[in-house]
Amino acid sequence: MEKVPMTLRGYEAISTEVKHLRGVERPAIIQAIAEARSHGDLSENAEYHAARERQSFIEGRIAELEDKVSRAEVIDPAKLSGGSIKFGATVTLVDCDTDEEATYQIVGDIESDINNGFLAISAPLARALIGKSAGDVFEFTTPRGTKEYEVLKVVFK
Repeated sequence: MEKVPMTLRGYEAISTEVKHLRGVERPAIIQAIAEARSHGDLSENAEYHAARERQSFIEGRIAELEDKVSRAEVIDPAKLSGGSIKFGATVTLVDCDTDEEATYQIVGDIESDINNGFLAISAPLARALIGKSAGDVFEFTTPRGTKEYEVLKVVFK
């Protein structure tokens, strides 16, 4: 059974989602199915089929999240230190060609959200960053070609 690394923030968010799905979504969909059943013939009842499909999605999501939580290896980035990039680090990079800066926190796969600055540990950029330190310059191949980045700052918070 492989451990799933995640930050404390990610673990709490997943736990909250499981509680919401179990305590709010599951009872609501059970009620919707019961109501749709009361309308009669189930073979032509679109409400019933939609509710059953939603129930299937909810149950699948609960199972997926509970699996991740049970295998979670929770790492609190605030307790980490050092100058090299590893899981949990918040990294500020600059594109050497455009001087555009970007900041990412390296997190577990399930909690990644690149639009909000959370980079999955399995992402190619995160793998390229692991072990680098502030001041390091490295090349990274993107779909648009090779880019050169400099690591400006590494913090653990």
